Amino acid sequence: MPALSLPAALPPLSSRRTRLWLLLVAGVLATLTILHFTPGWDVEAQSTLGITTLIMMAIFLAALACEYMDSSLGMGYGTTLTPLLLLAGFEPLQIVPAVLLSELMTGLTAGLLHQRDGNVDFLRDARARRTTLLLGSLSGVGALLAVWVAVSISKFWLGLFITAIILAMGVIILATRNRQVPYRAGGIVAVGAVAAFNKGLSGGGYGPLVTAGQVVSGLPAKHAVAVTSVAESLTCLIGVLGYLAAGKTIAWELAIPLALGALLSVPMATLTVRRASEAKLRGVVGICTLVLGGVALMKLF
Repeated sequence: MPALSLPAALPPLSSRRTRLWLLLVAGVLATLTILHFTPGWDVEAQSTLGITTLIMMAIFLAALACEYMDSSLGMGYGTTLTPLLLLAGFEPLQIVPAVLLSELMTGLTAGLLHQRDGNVDFLRDARARRTTLLLGSLSGVGALLAVWVAVSISKFWLGLFITAIILAMGVIILATRNRQVPYRAGGIVAVGAVAAFNKGLSGGGYGPLVTAGQVVSGLPAKHAVAVTSVAESLTCLIGVLGYLAAGKTIAWELAIPLALGALLSVPMATLTVRRASEAKLRGVVGICTLVLGGVALMKLF
């Protein structure tokens, strides 16, 4: 019977994907290791790209880990990766366009694989499509409002307000993780506007707000994670086009290992979401929302 075939199909899919994923990751790491020990390669890479193969490997692994968290929980890629790259000595104008470009690519890829793995059905679920379009369309508006308001509102109080929202959502998600919450499109619109505004003003904080806001507004956690991936890719597209229109360039030496590591994390992340129970995923999303909100609060003070 069709209803009984799905559980039987899960192990082969998981096994095949895991083997292929391990092969690809090992191939990238082996290639970078060989290049590192090739005489003269690191000197040439340092002079032309500005980074060595070991730094490329570190960027690749960091993107792999951060995007796995982002594509499986709907949050954490830019929030975690950007400070790490700053600590590594990269300039903000190198980091932000490269991170946005990698998020654009991985967001679309994650949306396709979430669809493929049955975590969401954008083709048949009008609610998921409507939520994605609502959040995506708010991106440009949020960015424009952020530019207008940034000159007149204290970033401290704005950051405190947004952090309070994130912490409150984390508490609500954990308090209602075993309950079915009615879907509220109005709540998603409000949260999407604040998240897009925050993204336009600070360059981060989109995922925790949008993912948690969808769950609080009644969307299943698996749907929320998938929708966030696609909606954020639209936000990143606007950001990349904005940088290019302003005459900025993409730091390809940073963008390529970021995109490669992030893309390779997506197949395992969507598979993780597929195998997780709804209540468990909601609990993890709630905890991560609280943690990221706590980190944001510590940064403010």
